[in-house]
Amino acid sequence: MSSDFESYEQDFAVLTAEITGRIGKVPKLVGDEKKQMVVNVEKQLEEARELLEQMELEVREIPPQSRGMYSSRMRSYKQEMGKLEADFKRSRIAYSDEVRNELLGDDGNSSENQRAHLLDNTERLERSSRRLEAGYQIAVETEQIGQEMLENLSHDREKIQRARERLRETDANLGKSSRILTGMLRRIIQNRILIVVLAIVIIFTTMMAIFFSVKGR
Repeated sequence: MSSDFESYEQDFAVLTAEITGRIGKVPKLVGDEKKQMVVNVEKQLEEARELLEQMELEVREIPPQSRGMYSSRMRSYKQEMGKLEADFKRSRIAYSDEVRNELLGDDGNSSENQRAHLLDNTERLERSSRRLEAGYQIAVETEQIGQEMLENLSHDREKIQRARERLRETDANLGKSSRILTGMLRRIIQNRILIVVLAIVIIFTTMMAIFFSVKGR
């Protein structure tokens, strides 16, 4: 599931970069070319919304223990989408004002003011684009850090499991050694008892032999 999310994520990054560039071009265009650019941006914004919906569905399928990181990224992308829509709205307002001024035939001073306003909007869009790129870079770095942490945790878990297996093997070996030592001690005690019994029998036999020898004389 995460691979599908990352695929949608890459498509979203490419699409929003194109949208940002086109929004910045809207104030600089005129006539039919400008109208076509506005239509294209509207279509791309709709595509971006659909990508966000697909990404949100993928996040719901991700296991709860891994969902937090993706949910945070989704919030960042939704904020980015909101900024794009706001920038496009401002660009369309400027475009509508310009069209109205052309229809009404405003004088040169009004055109100069409108041009200055459009340039100001363009600068704002460029600043927003830079902020979005910085935010995307931070998101990518955060994802890399998260992946490294997950890999480290996975390695640590494997080490702990191997250590547990070695402890189990050590316990089993200690149990075997304990049983072997117990058996050896038992045999040593039995041997000593046997030696004592044999010594007693030998001593008794010797004494009896001496006794009967003396008595026979």
